[in-house]
Amino acid sequence: MSHPSEKSGLSRKLGLFSALMVVICSMIGSGIFKKVAPMAGTLYSSNLILLCWLLAGIITLFGAISYSGLSRINKEAGGEYQYLKIIFGKFFSFLYGWTAFAVIQSASIASIAYVFSQSVNNMTKLPTFSEAISNIGLFGIIYPFDNIGVKGIAILIIILITLINYFGVQYGGWTVNFFTIAKLLGILFLLGICFGSGIGSSANLHQQSQHYGEISSLNFWGLTSIVFAAMLSAFWAFDGWVNITFLAGEVKNPKRDLPISIIGGVLIVTAFYLVVNYAFLYVMPVDSYAAMAGAQNNIAAAEITKTVMGPAGFIIISSLILISTFGTTNSSIMSSSRIYYAMAKEGLFFRNVDKAHSKYKTPHRALFIQCVWSCLLVMSGTFDQLTDMLIFAAFIFYGSGAFGLFVLKIRDHYKEKIFGYPVIPALFIIFCLVLVVSSFVQRPVESLVGIGLILTGIPFYFYWRKRKPIQ
Repeated sequence: MSHPSEKSGLSRKLGLFSALMVVICSMIGSGIFKKVAPMAGTLYSSNLILLCWLLAGIITLFGAISYSGLSRINKEAGGEYQYLKIIFGKFFSFLYGWTAFAVIQSASIASIAYVFSQSVNNMTKLPTFSEAISNIGLFGIIYPFDNIGVKGIAILIIILITLINYFGVQYGGWTVNFFTIAKLLGILFLLGICFGSGIGSSANLHQQSQHYGEISSLNFWGLTSIVFAAMLSAFWAFDGWVNITFLAGEVKNPKRDLPISIIGGVLIVTAFYLVVNYAFLYVMPVDSYAAMAGAQNNIAAAEITKTVMGPAGFIIISSLILISTFGTTNSSIMSSSRIYYAMAKEGLFFRNVDKAHSKYKTPHRALFIQCVWSCLLVMSGTFDQLTDMLIFAAFIFYGSGAFGLFVLKIRDHYKEKIFGYPVIPALFIIFCLVLVVSSFVQRPVESLVGIGLILTGIPFYFYWRKRKPIQ
C-alpha cells in the first residue's frame, strides 16, 4: 500500500534502492563517455585530466554531504526549491525554480537526449538538411536546422520518456532501476575491453601532448583558471546528484533514504569515473582525445572501442551509450518535473500545472510543459553550449543551498547535528564562488546568457504573485 504525500496528490512508492538508483542514473549519463575529449583539448595532460575528475568528485561529495543535511528540513516534492524557500524566502526559491526550468534541468534533459541521438547518428548516419538550410540562424548563434536528424531523434526520445513517466512514478522508477543496472554492467564490460585488449599501455598515462608546454608555462593563477575551465566538463558528468530531492514527496522514508542515497550515489559514481577515465587514458594517449575535441558528433568512448575491437566494438559501446543516456534522460525527466509542480502549488508557475493526475498520481501537466521546453532547447543550440550554461547557473544555487545551513544554524532553526558542519559546507561554498567567477572569466558569453535566463524569471514572479497572492 502506498502512502500519499501529505501536501500533494503524489504517492510515496520509491524505496531506498530506487532512490539510490535515481542518484546514480541521474549522474552517469553522457559525460563519462564524451567529456574526456574537451578536457584533453584544454589541459593536454593525462595527469591533469585525472586530477580534475578526482577534485570534481571530492567537491561533489562535499555538496552531497551539505545537501544530505538540507534534505531533513523538508519531505515534500521540489527538493532544492523547497530548501531555498524555507531559508531565503519565495522570491529566491522562485528564481531557482525558474532557472531550473529555463536552463538547469531542461538543458540537462536536452543535452543528454542529444548525446543519445549522437550515438544513433554514429551507428546509422541520420539525415541532414542542405548547407543553405542548416546555416539559417537566429541572432548569429542559434541554428535550429543544423544537424536536424540528430535533433529530431533527441526530441522523439524526450517525448517517449515523458509518456512513460505520465503513467506513474513506479514506471519511471522501474525504468531507472533497469537502465542503471544495465549501464553499470556495460561500464564494467567497457573496462574489460580497455584493460584486456592488449593495445593500451601505462606509458600513455605519462605522455604529455605536444601542446602541453602552453599549459606548463602558465603561472599558478593561469593554471588554476585553465583547470577550473576543464572541470566544468567533469562537473557536467557529476551533475544530477541533487535530483532525488525533487522526488522527496514520493520517497517512502525521505528523512532516512535521501541522505543515504545522495552520499552513497556520489561515492559510487566517483569511483566509476576515476577508473573509467584511467582506462581511457591507458588505451589512447591524450593527443588522440584532444584531436576529437573539435568534432561535432565524435564520442570518445565510441572511438576507443572502435580502435580496440573494430566495427563490432563501435556498435557495442554505442549501444551502451544509448542505454546510459536513455536511463539518465528518464531520471531527469521524472525528477525535474516535481520542481514546477511544487511551484505551481503556490501559484508561481503556469496555470493548472499544480494538478496531479487523478488515476496515475503523476504531475502530468508539469511533465508536458517540461517536455515542450526541453524540445525547444534541443533545437536552439549545441550540446556544449547548453551544458556550459547549465553548470554555471547550477553552482550559483548549489552554493546558496550550502550557505543556507549556516543561516538555519544562526537562526537556531536546525537543532540536529549536521555531519561535517561547518567545515565541509564552507569548503563547498568557497569552491562554488570560485567556479562561478572562473566560469565568467573563461566563458563570458555562456555565463551572461545564464545570468540573463535567471533574470527573465523576475517579471514572471511579479505577474504570478499579482495573479494569485502568496499565502
